Amino acid sequence: MKKVVIVTGASAGIGKATALQLIKEGHTVYGAARRVEKMDELVSAGGKAVAIDLTRHEQVHTEIQKIIETEGRIDVLVNNAGYAVYGAIEEVSYEQAKQQLEVNLFGLAEATKAVLPAMRSQKSGTIVNVSSIGGKVYGPLAAWYHASKFGLEGWSDTLRLEVSQFGINVVVIQPGVIKTEFSEAMDQKLTQDSSSPYKDLEHIALKMIENTNKPGQYSEPIVIANTISKAINSKNPKTRYAAGKMAKQTLLARKMLSDKAFDKMFLRMVKNYGKK
Repeated sequence: MKKVVIVTGASAGIGKATALQLIKEGHTVYGAARRVEKMDELVSAGGKAVAIDLTRHEQVHTEIQKIIETEGRIDVLVNNAGYAVYGAIEEVSYEQAKQQLEVNLFGLAEATKAVLPAMRSQKSGTIVNVSSIGGKVYGPLAAWYHASKFGLEGWSDTLRLEVSQFGINVVVIQPGVIKTEFSEAMDQKLTQDSSSPYKDLEHIALKMIENTNKPGQYSEPIVIANTISKAINSKNPKTRYAAGKMAKQTLLARKMLSDKAFDKMFLRMVKNYGKK
């Protein structure tokens, strides 16, 4: 069945791959991003590009309402836009932390609130929230990113309980290691301050991040795009889909291990990277 879909963060990575895949399947797709010029490929494929900055809440509501008025309905919202703030908790500024939550959680919430009245009215719809395995597991120097994704997981569970009465599905996608522009989009200060008490840990974290960009260490964005397609085309989608390199293995390890055991495993890995 042809659906009207909005995909945020559609200018690159998972968002772009998802938009292109859904266009290919025949859906009416609106890509939303700050960088409209980065969505030329989407438009050429038959999609539509809309400039939306998730931190501008009034703009979010205005632009999404225009789409609903044009199409007469909205079937799917894929909340994909996001980035990561990296740095020690002690050294990340309030402004950086606030911006992290503003994009990854509050902006996402406003986009969701913008589509819910239409979905309630039509008694159908699917909200897809792209979280991360980082919404269930954690590591050093990414506290605010994890806070946004852990928060998104619980927020999604609550939303699901609230809107199921209206025939609306809420799905969480948990990507593993995916080849995207994620590392380039990070707001990070790693290794920039030689006097930082966390400088050794920062150097190791940077090595770990760089390793994920090596061939064989990641999955392509299409893996997540196909997972999202599967979810929105299902009559009874699962509440969560884990996909991509190391996703299921990592989540299983976290489920099986106690906090202290998981800490020990992660710190051992950090120590091993430090020897490289």
